[in-house]
Amino acid sequence: MTSSARRLAEIRGGVPPRRHNARTIAALTGNPGCTRRAVLDSAGVDKPKLAERIGFPARYGQSRFAITRGNAFEAQVKADGGAELLRLVAERLGVPVPAEASWTDLGGADDLPDRHERSRAALTDPGEGAALFDHPLLGLEVAGQRVHLEPDLVAARLAGRFHVVEVKSFPVIDGQADPAKVSAAAVQSAVYVLALRELLAAEGYDPELVSHEVVLVCPRDFANQPVASLLDVRKQLLALRRQLDRMARIDALLADVPAEFTADLTADPGTLVAALSRVEARYAPDCLAACELAYFCRHEARGHTSALGRPVREALGGIVEVAEVLALAAGERAPDPEQGEAAALLRAAARLRADALTGDPA
Repeated sequence: MTSSARRLAEIRGGVPPRRHNARTIAALTGNPGCTRRAVLDSAGVDKPKLAERIGFPARYGQSRFAITRGNAFEAQVKADGGAELLRLVAERLGVPVPAEASWTDLGGADDLPDRHERSRAALTDPGEGAALFDHPLLGLEVAGQRVHLEPDLVAARLAGRFHVVEVKSFPVIDGQADPAKVSAAAVQSAVYVLALRELLAAEGYDPELVSHEVVLVCPRDFANQPVASLLDVRKQLLALRRQLDRMARIDALLADVPAEFTADLTADPGTLVAALSRVEARYAPDCLAACELAYFCRHEARGHTSALGRPVREALGGIVEVAEVLALAAGERAPDPEQGEAAALLRAAARLRADALTGDPA
């Protein structure tokens, strides 16, 4: 065991690391500048249990109704050997709908090495015909650990290229879907695109055979009629690679972490809170939808401009405290040289607000 591996084991208390999945890997890209999250994820800390231990449990997740609805829609789309799915994908890609295509379900086996080998063999078979591969077992390196990804998706081979196909149950209403859900689907799909590209590259194939365009299949309006759209995930792929590269350089990451830092779930809550507070976090409201520790970080960031969101924090030119912002806006304190521009904007905004409240156009 390397010194870094020993240090990570000490951080999580010696318990086995929590396994990553596509959702947790996708979430890594949401806040790449957060050292706290990068360290905890590199160590494989069980963040939901950690958040509960310190009194700030995570508050998100799918309802049973949403899961049942999603499973029913997915089964409908994949029925009859994926015939409807094949038509949707081909039409969206602008290629002729094949008269027939093979359907291979690579799920169901408990033996991960066997599943991985079957997935590798099926996906790297140089067949030229159209093919659909359901539940392939893929893998990625995350902080020096091999992570198995068991996606509930289809890899479609059409016109000589692979396209990742994601089936989601959120609706497309009047041609528009919830932007946050589409964004989350794009990042998660990028994880699968990267894993599939790495699989092909390892077998000597051109990784660009896996398209950066993902096919997203959702129900149209309030019915269960499926509709397909294309997502370009190149931006998400770049962000994902950057964060995975950062976590691979774990020695550099640990250099800024105090030697006594711990996330051992057997420690008392006060010790854990004190330890977490010594590792830099970059809280933003977006974290609430992606990180299990977000409610703790939000509480910690109270009174700081970071709690107002990245655009506000950046517009204020690095002013950290909300109290300092209000003092500059009111002219109660002189700005430091680097705060001059932000202070001028704040005073102008304060005057406009006062004018609006008093009705005085002057």
